[in-house]
Amino acid sequence: MEVNAIYEGDNLEILNKFPDNSIDLIYLDPPFFSNKHYEVIWNDGAEIRAFQDRWRGGIEHYTSWMEPRLRECHRILKENGTIYLHCDWHANAHLRILMDKIFGGNNLRNEIVWCYRGAGYPKKDFGKRHDTIFRYSKTGKYIFNLDEVREGYAEATKERFKHYIGNVRKSGDFGIQKLNPLGKQPDDWWEIQPIAPSSKERLGYPTQKPLVLLEKIIKASSNKGDIVLDPFCGCGTTLVASEKLKRRWIGIDVSPTACKLMVKRLRQEFSITPKLIKGTVDLRYIKKLPHFEFQNWVVVDKFLGNVSRTKSGDFGVDGLTPQITGGYPIQVKQSEDVGRNVIDNFETAMRRLKKNKGYVVAFSFGKGAYEEVARVKNQEGLNIILRTVKE
Repeated sequence: MEVNAIYEGDNLEILNKFPDNSIDLIYLDPPFFSNKHYEVIWNDGAEIRAFQDRWRGGIEHYTSWMEPRLRECHRILKENGTIYLHCDWHANAHLRILMDKIFGGNNLRNEIVWCYRGAGYPKKDFGKRHDTIFRYSKTGKYIFNLDEVREGYAEATKERFKHYIGNVRKSGDFGIQKLNPLGKQPDDWWEIQPIAPSSKERLGYPTQKPLVLLEKIIKASSNKGDIVLDPFCGCGTTLVASEKLKRRWIGIDVSPTACKLMVKRLRQEFSITPKLIKGTVDLRYIKKLPHFEFQNWVVVDKFLGNVSRTKSGDFGVDGLTPQITGGYPIQVKQSEDVGRNVIDNFETAMRRLKKNKGYVVAFSFGKGAYEEVARVKNQEGLNIILRTVKE
């Protein structure tokens, strides 16, 4: 297990290799069972990232997918460690039952409600304006740095205390009470605004959490030098907060695009280059990639090009080679035995772009594809180059 490192791959496979009782704090923000599909192009304009939060098997499929991952988190968490599980109304009831089963209901320390404002309201319901964060410990002995996360007193509270010398008053049977100069103890509901669309902090990740939220969690439940793990680290907010607060950290994400973004973000913010750890990139690895990750691997990693900014409505063009090499169109197919119909559609896209050269990439091509490539080159002068993934 390496620290200050980003692991690329399935977090279940990676967590299996971590030693028992090795992590001080875990924060995880898994898919929310929202049954939504997101597509976004990173701010650098190069790569597209698809977020598929879809569970065709229903909630049972979702919880059966989450359970082994949460069990691994329990195994690797230290005896005095804490885990924060971030979720929302789609599955929080089911995840609470699962966490009680794994960590024990007596180890639920808080059900934190993260409140925020937002635009748009349903006509027949109250506005949904909060997430749930379950905070569990592994045992009854756990880290909690209260003074690190104290908050300012309300103006009304300070007004009531202003007439007492030294902010001390007598309160019936409760004896002497006073305001703590470090602030009040936080409640289990946190009003923190999400990242504004125009904020410099926003990286284009649709479920990106604000840095201040992660800083509060890390301050409360870890000490300097401790190891903080995020098994679904997305664009790396947990890693940035940990580095800022002088914790060691480990991030895991299945997305190669997200992992590269995290490396870039940490390099820009702290002038460090974290180690990126991933398995062997072979045909098995490529076949397991989500479609848009496969697209990025071909267009960006292999052609050094840019993905199509038209996202799903690409009309047969997934990206372009660099302008310096001609800006030729690229079509990728994550399938075997690609046929003539794909080539026909790509020809139409090439004519519309007024390009006489283009590339189609797939695992293999059928006889009809090769025949159509030869025909269109001889008769129309269109040069379509077929490339297999293995090549």
